[in-house]
Amino acid sequence: MTKGGMESVEVFTSEGKGRGLKAQKEFLPGDVIFAEPAYAAVVFDSLTHVICHTCFKRQERLHRCGQCKFAYYCDRTCQRAAWLNHKNECSAIKKHGKAPTENIRLAARIMWKIEREGSGLAEGCLVSIDDLQNHVDNFGEEEKKDLRTDVESFLEYWPPQSQQFGLQFISHIFGVISCNGFTLSDQRGLQAVGVGVFPNLCQANHDCWPNCTVIFNNGNHEAVRSMFHTQMRIELRALSKISPGDELTVSYVDFLNVSEERRKQLKKQYYFDCTCEHCKKQIKDDLMLAVKEGEGKPSAETVKDVTQSSKDTLEKINKARMEGLYHEVVKLCRECLKKQEPVLGDTNIYLLRILSIASEVLSYLQMFEEAAEYAKRMVDGYLKIYHPNNAQLGMAVMRAGVTHWHAGLIEAGHGLICKAYSILLITHGPSHPITKDLEVMRVQTEMELRMFQQNEYMYYKMREAALKNQKIQVMPEPSNEAPPGLFHKKE
Repeated sequence: MTKGGMESVEVFTSEGKGRGLKAQKEFLPGDVIFAEPAYAAVVFDSLTHVICHTCFKRQERLHRCGQCKFAYYCDRTCQRAAWLNHKNECSAIKKHGKAPTENIRLAARIMWKIEREGSGLAEGCLVSIDDLQNHVDNFGEEEKKDLRTDVESFLEYWPPQSQQFGLQFISHIFGVISCNGFTLSDQRGLQAVGVGVFPNLCQANHDCWPNCTVIFNNGNHEAVRSMFHTQMRIELRALSKISPGDELTVSYVDFLNVSEERRKQLKKQYYFDCTCEHCKKQIKDDLMLAVKEGEGKPSAETVKDVTQSSKDTLEKINKARMEGLYHEVVKLCRECLKKQEPVLGDTNIYLLRILSIASEVLSYLQMFEEAAEYAKRMVDGYLKIYHPNNAQLGMAVMRAGVTHWHAGLIEAGHGLICKAYSILLITHGPSHPITKDLEVMRVQTEMELRMFQQNEYMYYKMREAALKNQKIQVMPEPSNEAPPGLFHKKE
């Protein structure tokens, strides 16, 4: 079997869920079950000039397509790799006078591929584009209006000499994009930069406590020898031991929400009622809504007031972050924590959300000691809630490790970086840029820890000198976006 081939999975009918994917062999945590290139993919409208249109990496200097002046690429390798998919788009953009929105561009790329290859089973696909779920019948009024607008814009853009499709089929394609569009991220996995359709991945059903995760791999076009080039793809990776016959599941939403909220989100965005074990039994809900125990246990009324106050503060924080008022964010977080601490338990999601924001923003403002204290509490809470091999947990632990390093807390920093590395080895694999970054940090902090244990005074002297060279980067500006979700949904 080829690594990442489709021989290790099969499509089956899952009771009450429609189609699903089933393992044909045993997998261990970190195994790649399959890798799948995009059937079609496009960069978001707002980032078309800073992201490569082939591998979706963020680059400083990109080459622009000389014909349409719209598409950008890392280099000639990426530009050549793109030509098959860009050729029709290139002339259509020139004729149209400007590039249409990402939805129209993605639908057009899918249609041009169908024109070239037909709409039957594409190579390596378990299902055809025709058979993908579109949920158009479930659309509300607003979604139907958006669909009509997209179809009209598509017809204006679609060249008369290309194969003509019926309105029903065009609507089907937009429906497929709406409920199966997968979020593509940059090489650091921190920002959503595009959307693609991956027919095999679409077959994996949701579970709030899944046995698989999906990682976007930007591929490698820089290898000197072309035999080592790899194309952009998604990888379905095992999070726990999977036996032959087990259903393969992924989570469409972040777990850090009580079951009722997750179910609401899934119903609204994906049109199904979640019946997973964690939702049915409300597993971990008690932890996420924990309150202080013991003698001074707060009244239900106090808990309700503090929870409402936390929700209101989170709205104010979002507004202040959008405006870049980071000192105001810190002030709001400190005030909120003062109210939360005597009332909410240390795994309460409202407390954890404030701790997460406070640690991130304080790190950016280089107030590392206070940031490290909040980051440690956040990670302690996350470790009790998340699946031990959760990618978002790994990223949070990594951030906390770097924050501790900056605060000069080398022992705790090294411990957290090692913990993050062990999680991301499973969720991202050893060759992912984030894991490689972490490996460098792990080696560096291990060396520093040995030095610290031998001679603290000398360690701090050398650290001062090292900080001038800034080995581990100062934190990036806090993002107002949540980490990229699995599927790209228009809110």
